[in-house]
Amino acid sequence: MPLIIITGLPCSGKSTRAKQLHDYLESRIAETTAASSSTPKYRLHLISDQTQSISRTVYDLSPEKLPAHVRSANASEKDARAALYGAVKRVLSPRDIVILDGLNYIKGWRYQLFCEAKNMRTPSAVLQIGCSVDKAKQVNEARLARRKRTEQQASSQGQQQPEPKPEAEEKDSESPDHTKPEENETESILSKDDTSEPYSESNFENLIFRYEEPNPMTRWDSPLFTLIWEDDPHQTTQTFSKLWDVLAGESKKLVRPNLSTVQRDKDPGGDYLYLLERETQNIVKAILEVQNEDGGGGDGQRILLPRNGGDEKEEDQLVVELPAQKVGLPQLQRHRRAFVALNRGGIGLEAVGKLAVGRLRESFVGYLNDVFDKDG
Repeated sequence: MPLIIITGLPCSGKSTRAKQLHDYLESRIAETTAASSSTPKYRLHLISDQTQSISRTVYDLSPEKLPAHVRSANASEKDARAALYGAVKRVLSPRDIVILDGLNYIKGWRYQLFCEAKNMRTPSAVLQIGCSVDKAKQVNEARLARRKRTEQQASSQGQQQPEPKPEAEEKDSESPDHTKPEENETESILSKDDTSEPYSESNFENLIFRYEEPNPMTRWDSPLFTLIWEDDPHQTTQTFSKLWDVLAGESKKLVRPNLSTVQRDKDPGGDYLYLLERETQNIVKAILEVQNEDGGGGDGQRILLPRNGGDEKEEDQLVVELPAQKVGLPQLQRHRRAFVALNRGGIGLEAVGKLAVGRLRESFVGYLNDVFDKDG
Protein backbone atom coordinates (compact mmCIF):
# COMPACT_ATOMS: atom_id res chain seq x y z
CA MET A 1 0.00 0.00 0.00
CA PRO A 2 1.18 3.57 -0.58
CA LEU A 3 3.68 5.74 1.15
CA ILE A 4 2.43 9.27 1.87
CA ILE A 5 5.22 11.78 2.43
CA ILE A 6 4.18 14.95 4.26
CA THR A 7 6.40 17.96 3.72
CA GLY A 8 6.30 21.64 4.55
CA LEU A 9 7.99 24.48 6.39
CA PRO A 10 8.73 24.03 10.09
CA CYS A 11 5.71 24.90 12.28
CA SER A 12 3.38 24.91 9.25
CA GLY A 13 0.87 22.44 10.73
CA LYS A 14 2.23 19.17 9.31
CA SER A 15 1.59 17.10 12.45
CA THR A 16 -1.99 18.39 12.69
CA ARG A 17 -2.69 17.49 9.07
CA ALA A 18 -1.00 14.11 9.55
CA LYS A 19 -3.35 13.28 12.42
CA GLN A 20 -6.34 14.41 10.35
CA LEU A 21 -5.19 12.26 7.45
CA HIS A 22 -4.67 9.31 9.77
CA ASP A 23 -8.22 9.65 11.12
CA TYR A 24 -9.66 9.96 7.60
CA LEU A 25 -7.82 6.92 6.27
CA GLU A 26 -8.80 4.96 9.35
CA SER A 27 -12.46 5.65 8.62
CA ARG A 28 -12.08 4.72 4.93
CA ILE A 29 -10.39 1.44 5.85
CA ALA A 30 -13.22 0.70 8.30
CA GLU A 31 -15.77 1.37 5.53
CA THR A 32 -14.09 -1.00 3.07
CA THR A 33 -13.80 -3.66 5.78
CA ALA A 34 -17.49 -3.34 6.74
CA ALA A 35 -18.54 -3.58 3.08
CA SER A 36 -16.55 -6.77 2.48
CA SER A 37 -17.25 -8.29 5.94
CA SER A 38 -13.71 -9.58 6.22
CA THR A 39 -10.43 -8.77 7.89
CA PRO A 40 -9.06 -5.25 7.23
CA LYS A 41 -7.58 -4.99 3.77
CA TYR A 42 -5.06 -2.36 4.81
CA ARG A 43 -3.00 -1.53 7.88
CA LEU A 44 -2.25 2.06 8.84
CA HIS A 45 1.02 3.46 10.24
CA LEU A 46 1.98 6.99 11.28
CA ILE A 47 5.73 7.59 11.50
CA SER A 48 7.21 10.89 12.67
CA ASP A 49 10.04 12.37 14.70
CA GLN A 50 7.84 12.05 17.78
CA THR A 51 7.14 8.33 17.28
CA GLN A 52 10.89 7.72 16.82
CA SER A 53 11.84 9.97 19.79
CA ILE A 54 13.91 12.28 17.57
CA SER A 55 14.58 15.68 19.08
CA ARG A 56 14.32 18.80 16.95
CA THR A 57 17.80 19.80 18.03
CA VAL A 58 19.26 17.28 15.54
CA TYR A 59 18.40 19.72 12.75
CA ASP A 60 20.20 22.61 14.46
CA LEU A 61 23.34 23.56 12.50
CA SER A 62 23.87 26.97 14.06
CA PRO A 63 27.51 28.17 13.79
CA GLU A 64 27.50 29.33 17.41
CA LYS A 65 26.59 25.81 18.60
CA LEU A 66 28.54 23.53 16.29
CA PRO A 67 32.05 23.78 14.80
CA ALA A 68 32.46 23.88 11.03
CA HIS A 69 33.56 20.24 10.60
CA VAL A 70 30.56 18.97 12.57
CA ARG A 71 28.12 21.12 10.60
CA SER A 72 29.57 19.90 7.29
CA ALA A 73 29.25 16.24 8.31
CA ASN A 74 25.72 16.79 9.66
CA ALA A 75 25.90 13.43 11.43
CA SER A 76 22.98 13.97 13.81
CA GLU A 77 20.53 14.73 11.02
CA LYS A 78 21.78 11.79 8.96
CA ASP A 79 21.23 9.48 11.92
CA ALA A 80 17.70 10.85 12.33
CA ARG A 81 16.90 10.21 8.66
CA ALA A 82 18.35 6.72 8.94
CA ALA A 83 16.01 5.98 11.86
CA LEU A 84 13.01 7.24 9.90
CA TYR A 85 14.05 5.31 6.81
CA GLY A 86 14.42 2.11 8.79
CA ALA A 87 11.00 2.58 10.40
CA VAL A 88 9.37 3.12 7.00
CA LYS A 89 11.14 0.18 5.40
CA ARG A 90 10.10 -2.19 8.19
CA VAL A 91 6.37 -1.66 7.67
CA LEU A 92 6.11 -0.71 3.99
CA SER A 93 4.32 -3.43 2.03
CA PRO A 94 1.37 -3.80 -0.38
CA ARG A 95 -0.96 -4.10 2.63
CA ASP A 96 0.31 -1.13 4.64
CA ILE A 97 -0.44 2.58 4.35
CA VAL A 98 2.50 4.54 5.75
CA ILE A 99 2.19 8.24 6.61
CA LEU A 100 5.61 9.83 7.07
CA ASP A 101 5.20 13.08 9.01
CA GLY A 102 8.27 15.29 9.08
CA LEU A 103 10.13 18.12 7.44
CA ASN A 104 11.18 15.97 4.45
CA TYR A 105 12.65 19.15 3.00
CA ILE A 106 15.46 17.57 0.94
CA LYS A 107 14.46 16.44 -2.54
CA GLY A 108 17.17 13.75 -2.50
CA TRP A 109 15.58 12.31 0.64
CA ARG A 110 12.15 12.29 -1.00
CA TYR A 111 13.67 10.56 -4.03
CA GLN A 112 15.16 7.86 -1.80
CA LEU A 113 11.74 7.21 -0.27
CA PHE A 114 10.14 7.16 -3.73
CA CYS A 115 12.63 4.51 -4.89
CA GLU A 116 11.97 2.38 -1.81
CA ALA A 117 8.22 2.49 -2.42
CA LYS A 118 8.69 1.67 -6.10
CA ASN A 119 10.94 -1.24 -5.23
CA MET A 120 8.13 -2.58 -3.04
CA ARG A 121 5.71 -2.21 -5.99
CA THR A 122 3.55 0.23 -4.07
CA PRO A 123 2.63 3.83 -5.03
CA SER A 124 3.76 6.96 -3.23
CA ALA A 125 2.51 10.53 -3.01
CA VAL A 126 3.59 13.84 -1.51
CA LEU A 127 1.29 15.99 0.61
CA GLN A 128 2.62 19.53 0.92
CA ILE A 129 1.36 21.66 3.80
CA GLY A 130 1.38 25.25 2.55
CA CYS A 131 2.01 28.07 4.98
CA SER A 132 3.59 31.50 4.76
CA VAL A 133 6.94 32.05 6.41
CA ASP A 134 5.49 34.79 8.64
CA LYS A 135 2.74 32.50 9.89
CA ALA A 136 5.16 29.66 10.63
CA LYS A 137 7.42 32.11 12.43
CA GLN A 138 4.54 33.29 14.62
CA VAL A 139 3.77 29.72 15.62
CA ASN A 140 7.39 29.03 16.49
CA GLU A 141 7.65 32.24 18.52
CA ALA A 142 4.48 31.29 20.40
CA ARG A 143 5.94 27.90 21.26
CA LEU A 144 9.19 29.55 22.39
CA ALA A 145 7.20 31.90 24.63
CA ARG A 146 5.23 28.99 26.06
CA ARG A 147 8.39 27.04 26.83
CA LYS A 148 9.98 30.07 28.46
CA ARG A 149 6.93 30.64 30.63
CA THR A 150 6.84 26.96 31.62
CA GLU A 151 10.49 27.04 32.60
CA GLN A 152 9.98 30.18 34.67
CA GLN A 153 7.04 28.61 36.49
CA ALA A 154 9.04 25.45 37.16
CA SER A 155 11.99 27.42 38.52
CA SER A 156 9.77 29.57 40.76
CA GLN A 157 8.08 26.47 42.18
CA GLY A 158 11.45 24.91 42.85
CA GLN A 159 12.57 27.81 45.01
CA GLN A 160 12.21 27.73 48.78
CA GLN A 161 8.64 28.41 49.87
CA PRO A 162 8.27 31.66 51.93
CA GLU A 163 6.90 31.66 55.46
CA PRO A 164 3.08 31.53 55.60
CA LYS A 165 1.45 34.97 55.75
CA PRO A 166 -1.63 35.94 57.70
CA GLU A 167 -4.87 35.24 55.88
CA ALA A 168 -5.63 38.93 55.35
CA GLU A 169 -2.26 39.61 53.74
CA GLU A 170 -2.54 36.50 51.58
CA LYS A 171 -5.88 37.65 50.16
CA ASP A 172 -4.45 41.07 49.38
CA SER A 173 -1.48 39.61 47.54
CA GLU A 174 -3.55 37.25 45.38
CA SER A 175 -4.17 38.27 41.78
CA PRO A 176 -6.31 36.49 39.22
CA ASP A 177 -3.63 36.27 36.51
CA HIS A 178 0.09 36.92 36.72
CA THR A 179 0.70 36.25 33.02
CA LYS A 180 1.64 39.26 30.97
CA PRO A 181 -0.97 40.32 28.36
CA GLU A 182 1.54 40.22 25.52
CA GLU A 183 2.39 36.59 26.39
CA ASN A 184 -1.28 35.62 26.22
CA GLU A 185 -1.62 37.25 22.79
CA THR A 186 1.47 35.48 21.49
CA GLU A 187 0.36 32.05 22.66
CA SER A 188 -3.25 32.48 21.51
CA ILE A 189 -2.23 31.31 18.02
CA LEU A 190 -1.59 27.81 19.41
CA SER A 191 -4.36 25.25 19.74
CA LYS A 192 -5.18 23.78 23.13
CA ASP A 193 -3.80 20.33 22.24
CA ASP A 194 -0.56 21.70 20.76
CA THR A 195 2.34 20.08 22.61
CA SER A 196 5.05 20.34 19.92
CA GLU A 197 8.46 21.61 20.87
CA PRO A 198 9.74 24.83 19.25
CA TYR A 199 12.83 25.33 17.13
CA SER A 200 15.50 27.76 18.22
CA GLU A 201 15.40 30.99 16.22
CA SER A 202 18.63 30.28 14.37
CA ASN A 203 17.57 26.69 13.65
CA PHE A 204 14.19 27.87 12.34
CA GLU A 205 15.77 30.40 9.97
CA ASN A 206 18.26 27.79 8.76
CA LEU A 207 15.53 25.24 7.99
CA ILE A 208 13.51 27.87 6.12
CA PHE A 209 16.57 28.65 4.00
CA ARG A 210 17.30 24.96 3.29
CA TYR A 211 13.74 23.94 2.39
CA GLU A 212 13.40 22.56 -1.16
CA GLU A 213 9.89 22.94 -2.53
CA PRO A 214 8.41 19.79 -4.11
CA ASN A 215 8.05 19.94 -7.88
CA PRO A 216 5.10 18.04 -9.43
CA MET A 217 7.04 17.80 -12.71
CA THR A 218 9.47 15.33 -11.12
CA ARG A 219 8.38 11.72 -10.72
CA TRP A 220 9.42 11.48 -7.05
CA ASP A 221 7.24 14.46 -6.09
CA SER A 222 4.27 13.27 -8.13
CA PRO A 223 1.39 13.02 -7.50
CA LEU A 224 1.53 16.16 -5.37
CA PHE A 225 -1.36 17.29 -3.15
CA THR A 226 -1.47 20.59 -1.28
CA LEU A 227 -3.25 21.82 1.83
CA ILE A 228 -2.80 25.36 3.12
CA TRP A 229 -3.20 26.75 6.62
CA GLU A 230 -6.56 28.38 5.85
CA ASP A 231 -8.22 25.28 4.31
CA ASP A 232 -11.48 24.40 6.09
CA PRO A 233 -12.58 20.83 6.99
CA HIS A 234 -14.56 20.50 3.76
CA GLN A 235 -11.56 21.34 1.57
CA THR A 236 -9.34 19.09 3.69
CA THR A 237 -11.71 16.15 3.26
CA GLN A 238 -11.84 16.70 -0.50
CA THR A 239 -8.03 16.62 -0.72
CA PHE A 240 -7.85 13.46 1.39
CA SER A 241 -10.51 11.85 -0.80
CA LYS A 242 -8.49 12.57 -3.96
CA LEU A 243 -5.42 11.18 -2.25
CA TRP A 244 -7.28 7.96 -1.42
CA ASP A 245 -8.60 7.57 -4.97
CA VAL A 246 -5.16 7.94 -6.52
CA LEU A 247 -3.36 5.62 -4.13
CA ALA A 248 -6.00 3.04 -3.16
CA GLY A 249 -9.10 3.67 -5.23
CA GLU A 250 -10.11 3.09 -8.82
CA SER A 251 -7.47 5.52 -10.10
CA LYS A 252 -4.66 3.51 -8.55
CA LYS A 253 -1.87 2.78 -11.04
CA LEU A 254 0.22 -0.36 -11.30
CA VAL A 255 3.76 0.29 -10.04
CA ARG A 256 6.67 -1.55 -11.62
CA PRO A 257 10.15 -1.31 -10.11
CA ASN A 258 13.11 -0.14 -12.18
CA LEU A 259 15.14 -2.89 -13.80
CA SER A 260 18.20 -1.73 -11.86
CA THR A 261 16.43 -2.47 -8.55
CA VAL A 262 14.99 -5.86 -9.53
CA GLN A 263 16.83 -8.87 -8.21
CA ARG A 264 18.26 -11.03 -10.98
CA ASP A 265 16.34 -14.12 -11.94
CA LYS A 266 17.65 -17.36 -10.47
CA ASP A 267 18.32 -20.54 -12.40
CA PRO A 268 16.59 -23.65 -10.97
CA GLY A 269 20.03 -24.96 -10.01
CA GLY A 270 21.14 -21.84 -8.16
CA ASP A 271 21.88 -18.17 -8.71
CA TYR A 272 24.40 -16.82 -11.19
CA LEU A 273 27.45 -16.61 -8.92
CA TYR A 274 26.81 -20.11 -7.58
CA LEU A 275 26.61 -21.49 -11.14
CA LEU A 276 29.77 -19.63 -12.13
CA GLU A 277 31.73 -21.13 -9.24
CA ARG A 278 30.29 -24.62 -9.67
CA GLU A 279 30.79 -24.98 -13.41
CA THR A 280 34.34 -23.61 -13.44
CA GLN A 281 35.27 -25.93 -10.56
CA ASN A 282 33.77 -28.91 -12.41
CA ILE A 283 35.80 -28.14 -15.52
CA VAL A 284 39.02 -27.83 -13.51
CA LYS A 285 38.27 -31.14 -11.79
CA ALA A 286 37.56 -32.84 -15.13
CA ILE A 287 40.86 -31.64 -16.61
CA LEU A 288 42.84 -32.92 -13.62
CA GLU A 289 41.08 -36.32 -13.71
CA VAL A 290 41.82 -36.83 -17.40
CA GLN A 291 45.46 -35.86 -16.93
CA ASN A 292 45.86 -38.28 -14.00
CA GLU A 293 44.23 -41.15 -15.93
CA ASP A 294 46.59 -40.63 -18.89
CA GLY A 295 49.71 -40.65 -16.75
CA GLY A 296 50.46 -36.98 -16.58
CA GLY A 297 48.90 -35.52 -19.73
CA GLY A 298 50.69 -32.90 -21.78
CA ASP A 299 51.84 -33.12 -25.42
CA GLY A 300 48.92 -31.02 -26.65
CA GLN A 301 46.25 -33.36 -25.36
CA ARG A 302 42.62 -32.67 -26.26
CA ILE A 303 39.90 -33.11 -23.64
CA LEU A 304 36.21 -33.37 -24.48
CA LEU A 305 33.77 -31.88 -21.98
CA PRO A 306 29.94 -31.84 -22.12
CA ARG A 307 28.53 -28.43 -22.96
CA ASN A 308 25.57 -28.64 -20.56
CA GLY A 309 26.91 -31.17 -18.09
CA GLY A 310 25.02 -34.16 -19.58
CA ASP A 311 25.43 -36.86 -22.24
CA GLU A 312 25.94 -35.24 -25.64
CA LYS A 313 27.22 -36.12 -29.06
CA GLU A 314 30.92 -35.68 -29.62
CA GLU A 315 30.40 -32.86 -32.12
CA ASP A 316 28.38 -30.94 -29.54
CA GLN A 317 30.96 -31.22 -26.79
CA LEU A 318 33.53 -28.62 -25.79
CA VAL A 319 37.22 -29.16 -26.53
CA VAL A 320 40.05 -28.10 -24.21
CA GLU A 321 43.42 -27.86 -25.98
CA LEU A 322 46.05 -28.51 -23.30
CA PRO A 323 49.59 -27.16 -23.71
CA ALA A 324 52.64 -29.36 -24.17
CA GLN A 325 53.50 -29.16 -20.49
CA LYS A 326 51.30 -30.66 -17.81
CA VAL A 327 48.89 -28.16 -16.27
CA GLY A 328 48.81 -28.39 -12.49
CA LEU A 329 46.10 -27.51 -10.00
CA PRO A 330 47.64 -24.14 -8.92
CA GLN A 331 47.79 -22.95 -12.55
CA LEU A 332 44.24 -24.05 -13.30
CA GLN A 333 42.93 -22.42 -10.13
CA ARG A 334 44.72 -19.18 -11.00
CA HIS A 335 43.08 -19.12 -14.42
CA ARG A 336 39.70 -20.00 -12.89
CA ARG A 337 39.88 -17.15 -10.36
CA ALA A 338 40.80 -14.69 -13.10
CA PHE A 339 37.85 -15.85 -15.22
CA VAL A 340 35.43 -15.58 -12.26
CA ALA A 341 36.67 -12.06 -11.49
CA LEU A 342 36.08 -11.01 -15.09
CA ASN A 343 32.56 -12.48 -15.23
CA ARG A 344 31.29 -11.82 -11.72
CA GLY A 345 28.85 -9.16 -12.97
CA GLY A 346 27.15 -11.62 -15.31
CA ILE A 347 25.32 -8.89 -17.23
CA GLY A 348 22.95 -10.53 -19.69
CA LEU A 349 23.73 -14.13 -18.74
CA GLU A 350 20.92 -14.45 -16.22
CA ALA A 351 18.33 -13.76 -18.94
CA VAL A 352 19.08 -16.92 -20.94
CA GLY A 353 17.48 -19.27 -18.40
CA LYS A 354 18.58 -22.88 -18.66
CA LEU A 355 21.22 -22.01 -21.26
CA ALA A 356 23.22 -20.18 -18.58
CA VAL A 357 25.17 -23.34 -17.68
CA GLY A 358 26.10 -24.04 -21.30
CA ARG A 359 27.22 -20.49 -21.93
CA LEU A 360 29.30 -20.43 -18.76
CA ARG A 361 31.08 -23.66 -19.63
CA GLU A 362 31.67 -22.56 -23.21
CA SER A 363 33.08 -19.22 -22.10
CA PHE A 364 35.42 -20.79 -19.55
CA VAL A 365 36.71 -23.40 -22.01
CA GLY A 366 37.34 -20.67 -24.60
CA TYR A 367 39.15 -18.62 -21.97
CA LEU A 368 41.38 -21.59 -21.03
CA ASN A 369 42.22 -22.34 -24.68
CA ASP A 370 43.27 -18.72 -25.22
CA VAL A 371 45.45 -18.73 -22.10
CA PHE A 372 47.07 -22.06 -22.95
CA ASP A 373 47.76 -20.88 -26.49
CA LYS A 374 49.48 -17.73 -25.21
CA ASP A 375 51.52 -19.68 -22.66
CA GLY A 376 52.67 -21.99 -25.41
